[in-house]
Amino acid sequence: MKSYVHIMFWLTTLILLSVVFAPYYSSFEESFYFVSMLMPVVTGTCYFFNYYLVPKFLLKRKYGVFVLYSIYMLVASLYLEMVVIMLAFIFLAEYSYNNMSPVSSDVFVLAITLYFVVFLFSFILLIRRTFSKERDIDSLKEEKQKYEVGQFTVRSERQLKSLAYDEVIYIESLSDYVKIHRRTGASVVTKEKISKLEERLPEMFIRIHRSFIVNKNGVTAYSKEEVSIGENQLPISRTYKNAAWGKLNGDLTI
Repeated sequence: MKSYVHIMFWLTTLILLSVVFAPYYSSFEESFYFVSMLMPVVTGTCYFFNYYLVPKFLLKRKYGVFVLYSIYMLVASLYLEMVVIMLAFIFLAEYSYNNMSPVSSDVFVLAITLYFVVFLFSFILLIRRTFSKERDIDSLKEEKQKYEVGQFTVRSERQLKSLAYDEVIYIESLSDYVKIHRRTGASVVTKEKISKLEERLPEMFIRIHRSFIVNKNGVTAYSKEEVSIGENQLPISRTYKNAAWGKLNGDLTI
């Protein structure tokens, strides 16, 4: 998840828990202070479980180690909740046990609250990962279809022209049109935008510049600054440098 989504999630959790615990305190302000002291424990447990234990052990099917470390995490989080109870006793109850809310001293209730938030966060991550995998599958299907077709069509000189992927060596964007350079030497000119063409092309075509897309199979030499296609040297811009370099070296997943 993006950083702003995390921030929104934890702010919403803080407010909701403050509202839930408010009836057990003399004011919403006291409830808010107590939940604020509890939040570091909840947040730390949540991130440790979902971003360390799950991917490192559970997803790798190391179930025994996962269970063992989960128990360690449970013990540590309960210990930290006891620290929160002590802080509530000092700052909210002013060293008087009679002034403490029953919720503040109930470790069982706090543990349920803690793990409810942890597993809610896990559920949200699971949903996001599921949708992400579906998008990846759809993307792979689209890419497969592009390869199966083996060609693409552009409008040029008031006609639709079909071009095989292998015959295109690079695409150049000029002022108000795009020139498609072919191995035969004859180029095709179209009014289509280069960004729209990029969306329709398979991954053998690499965007190296706002004005250039090259066919990886036609590249004869390359560096981090330029690509050579026969006698043509095409620049690699700073914007596309990292992605283009990775793809030219075979890493198509960057």
